[in-house]
Amino acid sequence: MSFDAPWRLWAGAALVVAFTALYLRAERRKTANDLAYSNVQFFVESIRPRGWIPAALRVGWIAALTALVLAAAGPHLTLPLPTRDGAVFICIDTSGSMQSTDVSPTRAAAATEAARTFVRESPPGVRIGIIAFATTAELVQPLSADHDAVLQALDQIPSPNGATAIGDAFRLAADSFPPTGHRAVILITDGVNNNGVDPQEMATELGAHHIPIYAVGIGTPNGDMIGGEQSTIDEGALQGYADASGGSYARAQNAGELRAALARLGNQVTIEPTRTPAALEFAYAGAALLALTLLGGLALGRFP
Repeated sequence: MSFDAPWRLWAGAALVVAFTALYLRAERRKTANDLAYSNVQFFVESIRPRGWIPAALRVGWIAALTALVLAAAGPHLTLPLPTRDGAVFICIDTSGSMQSTDVSPTRAAAATEAARTFVRESPPGVRIGIIAFATTAELVQPLSADHDAVLQALDQIPSPNGATAIGDAFRLAADSFPPTGHRAVILITDGVNNNGVDPQEMATELGAHHIPIYAVGIGTPNGDMIGGEQSTIDEGALQGYADASGGSYARAQNAGELRAALARLGNQVTIEPTRTPAALEFAYAGAALLALTLLGGLALGRFP
């Protein structure tokens, strides 16, 4: 929590302390008067079952005044809220190794279906784009807040074939992002780069522009033989891209893990800590509690 006027907080805290001291003094004076003019034994017995009442009223007064003091100081809370200017590129590997069936039905099919789930569960207003990459990178869907259009674009992703140019996908995403706003890249790949620009350098460049890469490695170390080579996964490289850009890395060895990984990433790339003013809420709470405590005290004859 932060405050627009911290000096009001300290001044208000002093007033609350002073009020508490005066309130306790008034209670002691009232008790002394009751003892002076009442049958002591009867008085003690009559108040014993309801000894919690003055304590509850005391807490109510102090809490109400504290809330009003906080409201006067202009509080701001940092809350996790959906981004209003969020822009996310999903970069999906469509190279030949994504034909591997070590992830059912194939790495490519599982990646596309997980991307669909991510799009469906993203908050309204978040702009999502699709980049497919193999020997080169291709912009399948520009950034759009029309999630139905993004889902349709996923049907246009090319079939798995060719080499793997992760760096080209990063560069295309960097060139297609707006200059400001909350931006992020989600990378779904087996991570074995063998074509195009250096993805590590591009990851560092994205990080310098505050664009994190959230990499999801799909597959197992011993995938199918594709084109005379075994499909594998380069987790070290994927972790390096995430670290260089300020993102994170997750491993998915089956379709369920892939969907779960993208669901977790959804909270990271579409939700961000937002500084939100809360003075009005504290003022309402303080006023309501003050009124309830006042009415309760009057009804019980406990107003000092």
